[in-house]
Amino acid sequence: MRRSDLVHALARVPPYPRARADLEQVLSPPEAAAELLASADRLAPIAGTSVIDLGAGTGRLAIGAALLGATPVTAVEVDPVAAELARSAAAAAEVDVDVVLADVEEWTGRADVVLMNPPFGAQRRHADRPFWDRALASARRSVLAFSLRQSRTFIARRAVARGAHIVETRPIPWEFARTFPHHTRRRVPLAVDLWALTTEPP
Repeated sequence: MRRSDLVHALARVPPYPRARADLEQVLSPPEAAAELLASADRLAPIAGTSVIDLGAGTGRLAIGAALLGATPVTAVEVDPVAAELARSAAAAAEVDVDVVLADVEEWTGRADVVLMNPPFGAQRRHADRPFWDRALASARRSVLAFSLRQSRTFIARRAVARGAHIVETRPIPWEFARTFPHHTRRRVPLAVDLWALTTEPP
């Protein structure tokens, strides 16, 4: 699939109808999501591999992985409204994504690749920690994720403690659209990193 076609397909995945601040529901921009998926594919071809999207929201990363040929693809989401939107979006994209309603802290499944846009910890301190711990425990091969730049030290230490290897950490363009009632500006640029880690021996 061409990059432009993937971005277009991801842009059709619906946003949250009413984003929840307590869950830090922030939709991955289509271009950023496409870049994360491309990074996963560069590490090792994603087609034919199992994928878990932790904190999948409305399913943008999971659907993108399925469009690139990943199988099986599981989307783990705690919010039932978002989970139902993810199911509808996957059906509309004509891809097979198993959407599971579950808290990531209780999730025990494993896959070759884990993708995620976890909470950044802006509303609730350390909200991202359970996601990183579960991702590093669940991935047989690699973890691809977004995080705020200020979390670099924490994530690097977490990865090393789990025996993971950091392939790359790099800034990625990210404009945060006005989402929650307390937001006063229409768009705010965020300092976001894209992480690629392997959980296999080098």
